[in-house]
Amino acid sequence: MLISNLQSPISIGVLGGTFDPPHNGHLLIAHEAVRQLGLQRVLFAPTHHPPHKNVTNHTPIEHRLEMVRLAIAPYPQFVLSRVDIDRPGPTYTVDTMRILREQFGKDAELFFIMGMDSLANLLTWRAPEQLIRLCKLAVFPRPGFTVNLDELERHIPNLRARIVLLNAPTLDIAASDIQARVRAGESIAHLVPEAVARYIAEQGLYRASLNENSTSSIR
Repeated sequence: MLISNLQSPISIGVLGGTFDPPHNGHLLIAHEAVRQLGLQRVLFAPTHHPPHKNVTNHTPIEHRLEMVRLAIAPYPQFVLSRVDIDRPGPTYTVDTMRILREQFGKDAELFFIMGMDSLANLLTWRAPEQLIRLCKLAVFPRPGFTVNLDELERHIPNLRARIVLLNAPTLDIAASDIQARVRAGESIAHLVPEAVARYIAEQGLYRASLNENSTSSIR
């Protein structure tokens, strides 16, 4: 990943996830983060070994990287990051942001972009108190999720000062639903970018069970 010609201080958002597949909800969140936070870049950082999920149930990383590349290609402010791909072990957000903080320096303004559902589970994350020292949390609403910030701050001091609550239209798209629609032979044209839908069809992704897909590779 190469980011150049950015004025100081750099303002960057980081959107992590399995992106299996990347969909219009991801793009909407990234666009809104740019607009509301004045970000110069949003890094799309696919996770290789998510610690809370069964890796064998995910499409091979080569496919997920290519789908993200296709999804963000029309938008120069979006950048594909391999920060969680080119290192061994599980992908913990605190480690991701530590690497990016070292890369961009102490003056960079870093935001980790997340949904309210993730914030509600922040106490289960590795070293959340360290995470909020490395970056701010840009939090979007998610249907059905609310968070008691006073209660969270009792466990993670200074959390409230490190959170930025953002607004976004409700676009509740789940990757699992997209996968199910593909297996059922239904259209996903309204859920993912056209290039991603075409790639899924060409590569035959999600047509079989996830475990069978996990053994495939790019042809």
